[in-house]
Amino acid sequence: MADMGLVCSQVRVDYPEFTLSIDLSIEQGELVSIIGPSGCGKSTTLQLITGLIPCNAGSIMLNGTDITSMPVWERKIGMVFQDYALFPHLNVENNIGYSLKLKKLPKKERQEKVNGLLGLVDLVGYNKRKIGELSGGERQRVALARALAAEPQLLLLDEPLSALDAKMRKRLRQQIRHIHEATGITTLYVTHDQEEALTISDRVVVMQQGRMEQFDTPEAIYQHPATLFAARFMGEGTLLPHALIPQTLVSIDKGPDTVVFRSSGEQKQVFFRPERVIVHDNPSLAFPEFLPHLRFTDARVVSCEYQGGRYLLSCEWNGHSILAYARHRPNNKRVSLGVRIVDLVEYVAGVVSR
Repeated sequence: MADMGLVCSQVRVDYPEFTLSIDLSIEQGELVSIIGPSGCGKSTTLQLITGLIPCNAGSIMLNGTDITSMPVWERKIGMVFQDYALFPHLNVENNIGYSLKLKKLPKKERQEKVNGLLGLVDLVGYNKRKIGELSGGERQRVALARALAAEPQLLLLDEPLSALDAKMRKRLRQQIRHIHEATGITTLYVTHDQEEALTISDRVVVMQQGRMEQFDTPEAIYQHPATLFAARFMGEGTLLPHALIPQTLVSIDKGPDTVVFRSSGEQKQVFFRPERVIVHDNPSLAFPEFLPHLRFTDARVVSCEYQGGRYLLSCEWNGHSILAYARHRPNNKRVSLGVRIVDLVEYVAGVVSR
Protein backbone atom coordinates (compact mmCIF):
# COMPACT_ATOMS: atom_id res chain seq x y z
CA MET A 1 0.00 0.00 0.00
CA ALA A 2 1.17 3.51 -0.85
CA ASP A 3 0.61 4.83 2.69
CA MET A 4 2.67 2.09 4.37
CA GLY A 5 6.18 2.84 5.58
CA LEU A 6 7.70 6.05 6.94
CA VAL A 7 6.96 9.45 5.39
CA CYS A 8 8.67 12.58 6.73
CA SER A 9 7.04 15.46 4.89
CA GLN A 10 8.89 18.81 5.04
CA VAL A 11 9.98 18.12 8.62
CA ARG A 12 12.03 20.98 10.06
CA VAL A 13 13.68 21.84 13.36
CA ASP A 14 15.52 25.13 13.90
CA TYR A 15 18.77 25.50 15.84
CA PRO A 16 20.93 28.60 16.32
CA GLU A 17 23.73 27.07 14.23
CA PHE A 18 21.67 25.45 11.47
CA THR A 19 18.24 24.24 10.37
CA LEU A 20 17.54 20.53 9.93
CA SER A 21 15.21 19.88 7.01
CA ILE A 22 14.03 16.36 6.12
CA ASP A 23 11.69 15.32 3.32
CA LEU A 24 11.82 11.60 2.58
CA SER A 25 9.65 8.54 2.09
CA ILE A 26 10.76 5.05 3.11
CA GLU A 27 8.79 2.09 1.81
CA GLN A 28 7.55 -0.60 4.17
CA GLY A 29 10.21 -3.28 4.64
CA GLU A 30 12.99 -1.07 3.26
CA LEU A 31 16.37 -0.55 4.94
CA VAL A 32 17.60 3.01 4.47
CA SER A 33 20.88 4.39 5.78
CA ILE A 34 21.63 8.00 6.67
CA ILE A 35 25.26 9.02 6.28
CA GLY A 36 27.14 12.27 6.63
CA PRO A 37 29.84 14.02 8.67
CA SER A 38 29.56 14.65 12.40
CA GLY A 39 27.03 17.35 13.21
CA CYS A 40 25.09 17.06 9.94
CA GLY A 41 21.86 15.99 11.68
CA LYS A 42 21.85 12.18 11.38
CA SER A 43 21.08 11.34 15.02
CA THR A 44 18.81 14.38 15.35
CA THR A 45 16.70 12.96 12.51
CA LEU A 46 16.17 9.76 14.51
CA GLN A 47 15.27 11.76 17.61
CA LEU A 48 12.69 13.71 15.60
CA ILE A 49 11.12 10.48 14.37
CA THR A 50 10.99 8.94 17.85
CA GLY A 51 9.50 12.12 19.32
CA LEU A 52 12.43 12.88 21.64
CA ILE A 53 12.73 16.22 19.83
CA PRO A 54 9.64 18.10 18.62
CA CYS A 55 9.69 19.41 15.06
CA ASN A 56 8.98 23.06 14.22
CA ALA A 57 7.17 22.19 11.00
CA GLY A 58 6.09 19.25 8.84
CA SER A 59 4.55 15.88 9.58
CA ILE A 60 5.69 12.31 10.28
CA MET A 61 3.53 9.40 9.11
CA LEU A 62 4.16 5.76 10.03
CA ASN A 63 2.12 3.15 8.18
CA GLY A 64 -0.60 5.69 7.46
CA THR A 65 -0.80 7.06 11.03
CA ASP A 66 0.25 10.62 11.86
CA ILE A 67 2.73 10.30 14.74
CA THR A 68 4.02 13.90 14.64
CA SER A 69 2.54 14.81 18.04
CA MET A 70 2.20 11.29 19.44
CA PRO A 71 4.00 10.50 22.74
CA VAL A 72 7.26 8.57 22.40
CA TRP A 73 5.89 5.42 24.05
CA GLU A 74 2.94 5.18 21.65
CA ARG A 75 4.88 5.37 18.37
CA LYS A 76 5.69 1.64 18.05
CA ILE A 77 9.32 2.40 17.22
CA GLY A 78 12.29 0.27 18.28
CA MET A 79 15.66 1.94 18.93
CA VAL A 80 19.18 0.49 19.07
CA PHE A 81 21.80 2.85 20.46
CA GLN A 82 25.54 3.08 19.93
CA ASP A 83 26.24 2.40 23.63
CA TYR A 84 23.77 -0.57 23.82
CA ALA A 85 21.79 0.95 26.77
CA LEU A 86 21.23 -2.48 28.32
CA PHE A 87 20.14 -3.00 31.93
CA PRO A 88 23.35 -4.16 33.70
CA HIS A 89 21.46 -5.73 36.64
CA LEU A 90 19.40 -8.00 34.34
CA ASN A 91 20.67 -11.08 32.49
CA VAL A 92 20.33 -11.54 28.73
CA GLU A 93 16.85 -13.08 28.65
CA ASN A 94 15.44 -10.51 31.07
CA ASN A 95 16.89 -7.67 29.02
CA ILE A 96 15.31 -9.04 25.85
CA GLY A 97 12.02 -9.86 27.52
CA TYR A 98 11.67 -6.57 29.39
CA SER A 99 9.01 -5.11 27.07
CA LEU A 100 7.18 -8.45 27.01
CA LYS A 101 6.99 -8.45 30.80
CA LEU A 102 5.55 -4.92 30.75
CA LYS A 103 2.86 -6.21 28.37
CA LYS A 104 2.12 -8.95 30.95
CA LEU A 105 2.73 -11.69 28.41
CA PRO A 106 2.43 -15.16 30.02
CA LYS A 107 5.79 -16.50 31.20
CA LYS A 108 5.81 -19.51 28.85
CA GLU A 109 4.94 -17.40 25.81
CA ARG A 110 7.51 -14.81 26.86
CA GLN A 111 10.20 -17.48 27.17
CA GLU A 112 9.40 -18.91 23.74
CA LYS A 113 9.65 -15.49 22.13
CA VAL A 114 12.95 -14.70 23.88
CA ASN A 115 14.41 -18.03 22.73
CA GLY A 116 13.30 -17.32 19.17
CA LEU A 117 14.97 -13.91 19.22
CA LEU A 118 18.17 -15.41 20.66
CA GLY A 119 18.21 -17.77 17.71
CA LEU A 120 17.65 -14.88 15.31
CA VAL A 121 20.68 -12.97 16.63
CA ASP A 122 22.82 -16.12 16.96
CA LEU A 123 22.94 -16.16 20.78
CA VAL A 124 21.27 -19.49 21.56
CA GLY A 125 22.05 -20.59 25.11
CA TYR A 126 22.97 -17.11 26.35
CA ASN A 127 19.75 -16.73 28.37
CA LYS A 128 21.33 -16.56 31.84
CA ARG A 129 24.51 -14.73 30.88
CA LYS A 130 25.19 -11.46 32.70
CA ILE A 131 25.65 -8.37 30.56
CA GLY A 132 29.12 -7.83 32.01
CA GLU A 133 30.19 -11.24 30.67
CA LEU A 134 29.41 -10.35 27.05
CA SER A 135 31.66 -8.95 24.32
CA GLY A 136 30.77 -5.72 22.54
CA GLY A 137 29.34 -7.59 19.57
CA GLU A 138 27.24 -9.84 21.81
CA ARG A 139 25.87 -6.85 23.72
CA GLN A 140 24.88 -5.17 20.48
CA ARG A 141 23.00 -8.30 19.37
CA VAL A 142 21.18 -8.42 22.72
CA ALA A 143 20.21 -4.76 22.22
CA LEU A 144 18.91 -5.58 18.74
CA ALA A 145 16.90 -8.56 20.05
CA ARG A 146 15.42 -6.39 22.82
CA ALA A 147 14.29 -3.79 20.25
CA LEU A 148 12.72 -6.51 18.07
CA ALA A 149 10.90 -8.07 21.04
CA ALA A 150 8.49 -5.14 21.17
CA GLU A 151 7.43 -5.88 17.55
CA PRO A 152 8.04 -2.31 16.33
CA GLN A 153 6.64 -0.99 13.08
CA LEU A 154 9.89 0.91 12.59
CA LEU A 155 13.42 0.07 13.74
CA LEU A 156 15.98 2.85 14.22
CA LEU A 157 19.69 2.10 14.65
CA ASP A 158 22.03 4.94 15.67
CA GLU A 159 25.61 4.02 14.68
CA PRO A 160 25.23 0.60 16.35
CA LEU A 161 28.61 -0.75 15.21
CA SER A 162 30.89 2.25 15.71
CA ALA A 163 32.44 0.93 18.94
CA LEU A 164 33.46 -2.41 17.40
CA ASP A 165 36.61 -3.47 15.55
CA ALA A 166 36.61 -3.70 11.74
CA LYS A 167 36.22 -7.50 11.56
CA MET A 168 33.31 -7.55 14.00
CA ARG A 169 31.67 -4.59 12.24
CA LYS A 170 31.67 -6.48 8.96
CA ARG A 171 30.25 -9.63 10.54
CA LEU A 172 27.48 -7.78 12.40
CA ARG A 173 26.42 -5.62 9.45
CA GLN A 174 25.90 -8.83 7.47
CA GLN A 175 23.89 -10.22 10.38
CA ILE A 176 21.80 -7.04 10.65
CA ARG A 177 21.00 -7.29 6.94
CA HIS A 178 20.03 -10.95 7.39
CA ILE A 179 17.79 -10.11 10.37
CA HIS A 180 16.19 -7.29 8.40
CA GLU A 181 15.36 -9.63 5.53
CA ALA A 182 14.00 -12.22 7.98
CA THR A 183 11.74 -9.78 9.86
CA GLY A 184 10.79 -7.34 7.07
CA ILE A 185 10.74 -4.42 9.53
CA THR A 186 11.14 -0.96 8.02
CA THR A 187 14.58 0.19 9.19
CA LEU A 188 16.45 3.48 9.33
CA TYR A 189 20.17 3.05 9.97
CA VAL A 190 22.54 5.88 10.89
CA THR A 191 26.25 5.45 10.19
CA HIS A 192 29.36 7.49 9.43
CA ASP A 193 30.97 4.57 7.55
CA GLN A 194 30.66 4.81 3.75
CA GLU A 195 31.33 1.11 3.13
CA GLU A 196 28.72 0.17 5.72
CA ALA A 197 26.08 2.38 4.10
CA LEU A 198 26.80 1.08 0.60
CA THR A 199 26.75 -2.60 1.55
CA ILE A 200 23.82 -2.82 3.97
CA SER A 201 21.22 -0.47 2.44
CA ASP A 202 18.41 -0.57 -0.08
CA ARG A 203 18.76 3.20 -0.36
CA VAL A 204 21.04 5.82 1.20
CA VAL A 205 20.50 9.41 2.38
CA VAL A 206 23.61 11.59 2.17
CA MET A 207 23.35 14.56 4.54
CA GLN A 208 25.32 17.76 5.02
CA GLN A 209 24.62 20.65 7.41
CA GLY A 210 21.04 19.61 8.12
CA ARG A 211 19.93 18.99 4.54
CA MET A 212 19.65 15.97 2.27
CA GLU A 213 22.26 16.07 -0.50
CA GLN A 214 21.06 12.90 -2.24
CA PHE A 215 18.61 10.05 -1.61
CA ASP A 216 19.08 7.10 -3.94
CA THR A 217 20.33 3.53 -4.27
CA PRO A 218 23.92 2.79 -3.19
CA GLU A 219 24.86 2.14 -6.82
CA ALA A 220 23.42 5.44 -8.06
CA ILE A 221 25.04 7.47 -5.29
CA TYR A 222 28.45 5.94 -5.90
CA GLN A 223 28.40 5.95 -9.69
CA HIS A 224 26.34 9.11 -10.30
CA PRO A 225 26.68 11.37 -7.23
CA ALA A 226 24.25 14.29 -7.45
CA THR A 227 26.56 16.87 -5.88
CA LEU A 228 30.27 17.39 -5.39
CA PHE A 229 29.83 16.78 -1.66
CA ALA A 230 28.16 13.40 -2.28
CA ALA A 231 30.89 12.50 -4.78
CA ARG A 232 33.71 13.26 -2.38
CA PHE A 233 32.06 11.89 0.77
CA MET A 234 31.05 8.53 -0.69
CA GLY A 235 34.48 7.34 -1.76
CA GLU A 236 37.73 8.18 -3.52
CA GLY A 237 37.68 10.18 -6.72
CA THR A 238 39.35 12.73 -8.97
CA LEU A 239 38.01 16.21 -9.70
CA LEU A 240 39.41 18.07 -12.68
CA PRO A 241 38.61 21.31 -14.53
CA HIS A 242 36.33 20.71 -17.50
CA ALA A 243 38.71 22.76 -19.64
CA LEU A 244 41.09 19.79 -19.73
CA ILE A 245 38.68 17.94 -22.04
CA PRO A 246 39.86 18.45 -25.65
CA GLN A 247 37.52 20.65 -27.67
CA THR A 248 37.23 17.86 -30.26
CA LEU A 249 35.42 15.80 -27.60
CA VAL A 250 33.03 18.49 -26.39
CA SER A 251 30.19 16.99 -28.43
CA ILE A 252 30.14 13.24 -29.09
CA ASP A 253 27.69 10.98 -30.90
CA LYS A 254 28.49 7.39 -29.99
CA GLY A 255 25.13 5.70 -29.45
CA PRO A 256 23.35 4.91 -26.17
CA ASP A 257 26.33 5.92 -23.99
CA THR A 258 26.50 9.39 -25.51
CA VAL A 259 27.54 12.17 -23.18
CA VAL A 260 27.31 15.73 -24.49
CA PHE A 261 29.21 18.41 -22.61
CA ARG A 262 27.88 21.91 -23.06
CA SER A 263 30.16 24.89 -23.69
CA SER A 264 32.98 24.97 -21.18
CA GLY A 265 32.89 27.47 -18.30
CA GLU A 266 35.24 28.31 -15.46
CA GLN A 267 33.01 26.66 -12.83
CA LYS A 268 32.51 23.41 -14.71
CA GLN A 269 34.34 20.33 -13.44
CA VAL A 270 34.41 16.59 -14.14
CA PHE A 271 34.63 13.77 -11.60
CA PHE A 272 35.51 10.08 -11.89
CA ARG A 273 36.22 7.16 -9.58
CA PRO A 274 39.68 5.51 -9.46
CA GLU A 275 38.34 2.18 -10.78
CA ARG A 276 37.30 3.98 -13.99
CA VAL A 277 40.94 4.78 -14.78
CA ILE A 278 43.01 2.54 -17.06
CA VAL A 279 46.67 2.36 -15.99
CA HIS A 280 49.54 1.42 -18.31
CA ASP A 281 53.26 1.28 -17.55
CA ASN A 282 54.03 2.91 -20.92
CA PRO A 283 53.98 6.67 -20.14
CA SER A 284 53.29 7.60 -23.79
CA LEU A 285 50.47 5.13 -24.55
CA ALA A 286 47.49 6.81 -26.25
CA PHE A 287 44.87 4.07 -25.58
CA PRO A 288 43.62 3.88 -29.22
CA GLU A 289 41.48 0.80 -28.50
CA PHE A 290 38.92 2.64 -26.34
CA LEU A 291 35.92 4.80 -27.10
CA PRO A 292 36.58 8.56 -26.83
CA HIS A 293 38.41 9.12 -23.57
CA LEU A 294 40.71 11.44 -21.73
CA ARG A 295 44.41 10.64 -22.01
CA PHE A 296 46.85 11.57 -19.29
CA THR A 297 50.23 10.61 -20.72
CA ASP A 298 53.48 10.81 -18.78
CA ALA A 299 51.80 11.01 -15.35
CA ARG A 300 54.10 10.75 -12.31
CA VAL A 301 53.28 8.19 -9.62
CA VAL A 302 53.44 10.10 -6.32
CA SER A 303 52.36 7.25 -4.04
CA CYS A 304 51.30 3.60 -4.31
CA GLU A 305 49.26 2.00 -1.51
CA TYR A 306 48.63 -1.73 -1.41
CA GLN A 307 45.00 -2.41 -0.45
CA GLY A 308 44.85 -6.18 -0.74
CA GLY A 309 44.31 -7.35 -4.31
CA ARG A 310 44.87 -3.91 -5.83
CA TYR A 311 46.98 -0.76 -5.52
CA LEU A 312 45.73 2.80 -5.10
CA LEU A 313 47.90 5.13 -7.14
CA SER A 314 48.07 8.86 -6.55
CA CYS A 315 49.45 10.40 -9.72
CA GLU A 316 50.45 13.93 -10.68
CA TRP A 317 49.73 15.18 -14.18
CA ASN A 318 50.33 18.80 -15.22
CA GLY A 319 49.78 19.99 -11.66
CA HIS A 320 46.60 17.93 -11.13
CA SER A 321 46.18 14.93 -8.80
CA ILE A 322 44.60 11.78 -10.31
CA LEU A 323 43.64 8.65 -8.34
CA ALA A 324 43.65 5.24 -10.01
CA TYR A 325 43.45 1.58 -9.06
CA ALA A 326 45.99 -0.83 -10.56
CA ARG A 327 46.17 -4.63 -10.38
CA HIS A 328 49.94 -4.58 -9.92
CA ARG A 329 52.57 -2.16 -8.68
CA PRO A 330 53.78 -0.05 -11.64
CA ASN A 331 57.26 -0.88 -12.89
CA ASN A 332 57.97 2.76 -13.59
CA LYS A 333 57.44 6.09 -11.82
CA ARG A 334 55.86 7.35 -15.04
CA VAL A 335 52.59 5.89 -16.35
CA SER A 336 49.87 6.62 -18.87
CA LEU A 337 46.27 6.97 -17.67
CA GLY A 338 43.02 6.82 -19.62
CA VAL A 339 39.37 7.51 -18.68
CA ARG A 340 36.45 6.90 -21.01
CA ILE A 341 34.34 9.99 -21.58
CA VAL A 342 31.20 8.00 -20.71
CA ASP A 343 32.62 7.35 -17.22
CA LEU A 344 32.77 11.04 -16.33
CA VAL A 345 30.28 12.92 -14.16
CA GLU A 346 29.97 16.63 -14.91
CA TYR A 347 29.31 19.40 -12.38
CA VAL A 348 28.31 22.98 -13.08
CA ALA A 349 28.44 25.23 -10.01
CA GLY A 350 27.98 22.17 -7.78
CA VAL A 351 25.05 20.68 -9.74
CA VAL A 352 25.48 17.42 -11.62
CA SER A 353 24.46 16.87 -15.23
CA ARG A 354 25.07 13.87 -17.45
